[in-house]
Order: sequence, then C-alpha cells, then structure tokens
Amino acid sequence: MTTGHVFIATSLDGYIARKDHSIDWLENQGTLSEEHGYTQFIDSVDRIIFGRKTYEVVLNLTADTEWPYPKPVIVLSSTLTNSDIPPHLTDKVTITNQTPHALFETLDQKGWNRVYIDGGITIQSFLNKGLIEDLIITTLPVLIGEGIPLFGNTPKDIHLQLIKTTQYPSGLAQSHYRVIKEDS
Repeated sequence: MTTGHVFIATSLDGYIARKDHSIDWLENQGTLSEEHGYTQFIDSVDRIIFGRKTYEVVLNLTADTEWPYPKPVIVLSSTLTNSDIPPHLTDKVTITNQTPHALFETLDQKGWNRVYIDGGITIQSFLNKGLIEDLIITTLPVLIGEGIPLFGNTPKDIHLQLIKTTQYPSGLAQSHYRVIKEDS
C-alpha cells in the first residue's frame, strides 16, 4: 500500500513560507550546506507529490538552474494541465486533479510504495485524510512573524508519536513523528 511521508522545514513560529510564498528566511540561515537527512529521505521514496503553489514556487526558484528532484514529481492541481509543464520537465513532472485517496490508489496499482508529500495545503489535505505515515519537521531558529503555516484546521485531533529529535550544529532541531492511526 502507498504511504505518504513528509520532510519539511518550518520557522520556530510554525511557518513554511512567507505570505508571498517566499522562503528567503530559509535560505538566509546558512544551513543549506549542512546535511539534515534529506538525501537519505529522498532516496527512500518512489515519487514526490506537490501542490500547485509549491510547484510554482519551485519552478520559479529553479528557472535558471537544473531541476533539483531526482524522483518523478506529481503536481495536484485543478487548474494546471500537463500542457503547462515546461518542455524540459515533461519527463519529470505530471499533473493530476485526482483526490488524495484516488491518487494513492493509482500509485498503489503502479507499485509505488513511499511518496514524499510537500506543500502546506497538500500536507494538510493528506494528513486530514489519514494518508501520512510520518513527518520529519526541521525547525529553524528564526521567527518570521506571519506566513503560511504548516498546519491548519483539522477536523479532529491528530495524535503523533515522537520517534526522535536531533539537534544540528547550525542550531536546527529536527523532529521525526509517526502519525498514530485511529485503529492503532
């Protein structure tokens, strides 16, 4: 069965980006050269799922550089189509308007087991549908005051079990949580 996994950074006050979707606060921390387990994580997944806004931010950030994702990316969008994908990414990115459950059924039928879920609304949607197995959240020691929160409203409590927390020399704290399923 396909499972969803999160690997994301937040400010200490819980934001994944500024209101304008900028992540300059992340880039200015001088921590991008420090290995935080991302390479190992990305090697462990079969596919990546982005929301439309995350895809557009990444597309803009990488406009003059090589596409940074070594795994195929699926973009959830009700407004974009595959014709909106730049020619140099047509073999790396696909777009779908499937629901989270329907997409997981499709991925499961194709034998794809572990999927990286990225983007605030997308993470919230998959989490609220019970499709996230675990979350690795790296907290940066910066307060940005306002922005796009990692977590929004939930229809019910979502319980997590802390697996481990790691402190890095740069001052980052990374916590790995398992989502406790209702039937657990």
